[in-house]
This record gives sequence, structure tokens and C-alpha cells, in this order.
Amino acid sequence: MLATAEALGRLLDAARQVDGRERVGTLDALNRVLAADVTSPLDVPPMHTSSMDGYAVRAADLAGASEGAPVALPVSQRIPAGHAAAALAEGTAARIFTGATVPPGADTVVIQEMAHATDDGRVAFAQTPAAGEWITRQGADIRRDSVILPAGTRLTPQALGLAASVGCAELDVVRRVRVAIFFTGDELRMPGELLEPGAIYNSNRFTLRSLLAKLGCEVTDLGIVPDRLDATRETLRRAAIDHDLILTCGGVSVGEEDHVKPAVEAEGRISMWQIAMKPGKPLAFGAVRRGDEGSEAFFIGLPGNPVSSFCTFLLFVRPFLLRLAGVTNVTPRVHSMRADFSQKKGDRRNEFLRARVNESGGLDLFGNQSSAVLTSTVWGDGLIDNPPNHAISAGEIVRFIPFSELI
Repeated sequence: MLATAEALGRLLDAARQVDGRERVGTLDALNRVLAADVTSPLDVPPMHTSSMDGYAVRAADLAGASEGAPVALPVSQRIPAGHAAAALAEGTAARIFTGATVPPGADTVVIQEMAHATDDGRVAFAQTPAAGEWITRQGADIRRDSVILPAGTRLTPQALGLAASVGCAELDVVRRVRVAIFFTGDELRMPGELLEPGAIYNSNRFTLRSLLAKLGCEVTDLGIVPDRLDATRETLRRAAIDHDLILTCGGVSVGEEDHVKPAVEAEGRISMWQIAMKPGKPLAFGAVRRGDEGSEAFFIGLPGNPVSSFCTFLLFVRPFLLRLAGVTNVTPRVHSMRADFSQKKGDRRNEFLRARVNESGGLDLFGNQSSAVLTSTVWGDGLIDNPPNHAISAGEIVRFIPFSELI
């Protein structure tokens, strides 16, 4: 069995960004991956602006102002946000509002709480401000011609806002990764169907389809395939034609009814099988030939137990798909956190334990870590990455990967 780090390294070494890009509206680009750098055509802000409501002045005009000897200036103009500003006449003040353009000639803004408007159209100041106060300088956020979002960035809501702030109505993005998925197991039924003795509902279909959707993949769901070698081979051939990745769930172990591995070997190749992790040992990676084209579709076979398929997807399929989509950084952030439990015996494999953060900032462990207990994935906040043969003592600092980093 391969160590988890080595297995992930092999997957990522094999992954190459898919060919093809498209131009999409910035409003519709959430979770897409940039195919080209976004360079700002302008400074942001494009002019000096006021960061508060108040009065734009020349600091020198208020020299010597104090509580005992305030300086009063006539208000020469009013500048709301979005309106042009005339040059500030010497010895005057301009009423200004947050986000408005600072008029040429002004070098500071006095907030309105530090000024007193008089009945004769003047405003009195009881202290001398420092030059530059409450002014956001032109280009303080973004400089013209700077790269604000590099190629390979996965577009978050805040990234879209940043692109919009420099006037980008459209963005060049990598085309969506095309994934074909199917499930094996004669025992599988869909919710709403009759559940005969020995049958189970296909929860993995809902979990995996949703995870693929979160990653922005273009998904073809080929449904449940009968537990037969010929049916599995035929489905693999069909899936390889127009897809970048074939993802299966179940049938990758060594039982007489596990046909996925021999089917892939007949239609392509298996280059990796079985990982030293718990849950999720029987994970297969390889490729399936595309007819007579001479090209291949990648293949990943996930185990059938629901927690095993969930964890192996998050830890292996997710970064692989992100790399296919062109994302440069696919490593989730790991947090060092206190274990508020003890686990007296470690497993010979790398364990990924379902845990959640308690009110005191430590981690509690779900009581049943079986690979069949899907409840643990809803109860938990993430996975503890526990090394092989390592018992955990209460108070020990462990590696914790939040689900928010993986989903």
C-alpha cells in the first residue's frame, strides 16, 4: 500500500490542465479558474477620495487653530460621491462625503465631528489637522498595470468583486472539467424506490454529485451499472469518449463481484491501487483508452463505503480535479489544534478521524469511526490527520483539516 503523501503526489504529477478556455461574464464566473492574468487598466481608487464625511481643506489654512481660537472658513462647494470637484480656492473649505473626490488643492479632510458649521455659511475648526488625514490616495488599493489575479486563481466571491473593481465585465477562464461518474452494486437503489431485503439506498450518488458540482465540473451521471464485467467495460468505453475523468464508486476491492479493477485493466491501465489510509484503502487510479484515438481519459475508482468515498474524494479527487482545472495551489490549510480526547491505539494506516471543534476550542472525536457511518461527516467539522501507529493523548496537538478547506 502506498503512503497517502506518495499517492497524492502521483496523482498530481499525472494531472495536466485541460485544453480549452472560454470567456464568461464576471457575474457568472464563480468558482471558475482563470486562464489568464487579470491586469488592472486603472488605479483604484482612480482619484484621491475622502474616507469620511467632513470638510476638505488646506492644512496650512488651519495653522494655529485651537479650542480658544478656532479658525472659520467659508464653504465654497459641496462634493457628494460620484460628482466632479472644482479646485479648492485658497482659504475655503469644501463639504465632502465618504468616497467623494478630494478637490485639487486640498491636502486633508477634517471629519465632521471635528468641525462646527455656523449660520453664516462658514465652518469653524478648533484644531490644526495633519496633512493627508482621512484621504485615500489614488492607487492606494490597486496600481494601474498590476496583476491583481494571476492565472490559476479559482474565483471566489471576493475575487469577482476585485475583478469588477477594475472594470472587468468578462474573464478568460479554463473550460469546465468533464467528469463521467457511475456506481456499481446490484444492491443499490434510489430514494423513492422499493427497498428489498439486502438492498440499500445509493447515498454516494448524492454526495459525490454534489461535491463535483461544488468544484464546477461538467458532470455526466451514468447511473448504477450492474455487477458484471461486460457491463462495466462497456460503460468505461462510453465514458472515456468525451470526458477528462471517469469516476466510479464501489467495485474496486478484490471480491468476486468487484469488477471495476479488471474492467479498467482490460480497457486501459491501473497505475495505482490501495492506499495506506483509513477509511478508504481501495482507491484506484489509472486511465481508460478512448477508442482508436490513442488518447486516454483519467480514471479514479473510489471505495463504496460512504465515509470512505467521501474522504478519498476530498483528499485525492478534489486536488486532482483542481489541478486539471488549472488551479495552482491545491493544498488545504491544516490547523494545529488540541485533542480533547484519548485514542489509546493507533492504526497501521494513516487515519482520518471525524472530529468537531468544541466550545473550548479543542477537538471532540465522533464515537463511531466506522467507514459506514455517514452521520460522522455531518456531525464533524473536519478530519484529524493522524499518522500511522500513533495513539492520541488528551491535550496533544494534532493536525486538523476543516471541511471548509475541502468542500
